Amino acid sequence: MLRRGLAVLTLSLLATLPAAALQCSGTGGSVTFSFGFNVGEFSEQERAEFDLMILKRMGVDATRVERWGDCLRAFVRKPEGGEEMQFFNPDTYERVY
Repeated sequence: MLRRGLAVLTLSLLATLPAAALQCSGTGGSVTFSFGFNVGEFSEQERAEFDLMILKRMGVDATRVERWGDCLRAFVRKPEGGEEMQFFNPDTYERVY
């Protein structure tokens, strides 16, 4: 019984490791430019459209983007076909590995 409980606990912890390993930090619902101008609150859909636009301008072939914890989770087309999830810092739009 104890072994089974430990196995379940271990599997649960292993399932959370990929999310915990990502080092992202976000500002939340507003966008602040370097000269201090605040655009204001975005809806979730508006933020996703804005983030998608920025990633596309940076050359990322993303089909959709969403806020995922402190990261941006983007679904990116692969050159050989299909898509893969990639994670980005929402402040810098740098890819997080």
